[in-house]
Amino acid sequence: MIQLNYRDAKPIYEQIKDGLKHLLVSKAIETGEKLPSVRELAASLAINPNTIQRAYKELESEGYIYTVSGKGTFAAGQDDVVEIRKEELFLQFDSVTSELLYLSVKPEALTERITDLGEGGKRE
Repeated sequence: MIQLNYRDAKPIYEQIKDGLKHLLVSKAIETGEKLPSVRELAASLAINPNTIQRAYKELESEGYIYTVSGKGTFAAGQDDVVEIRKEELFLQFDSVTSELLYLSVKPEALTERITDLGEGGKRE
């Protein structure tokens, strides 16, 4: 399900959050599907439950998951998740694009890269 890299500089809760986001966006976790409880996931990853709780709390605040008292935590609707993820990526895109323009990269070069990617081309 989720793999952790203890040598990564990224905090464990962020790795869990990113891993769950990936599973939600890729539809490996379906809309309405129940997620493991905080304790279950903590035990399976051999980490502190507070770490899982923090990841779940942030994912819930971002709209990826929701909690029903006494029932558990569930995956939010795929359409909602996709829209949230698009907005996050556009914010990153805007930031990176602004920096590239500041570094004198021509808008045409950016357009060409986007067109290549849209046509299935891969960039290294």
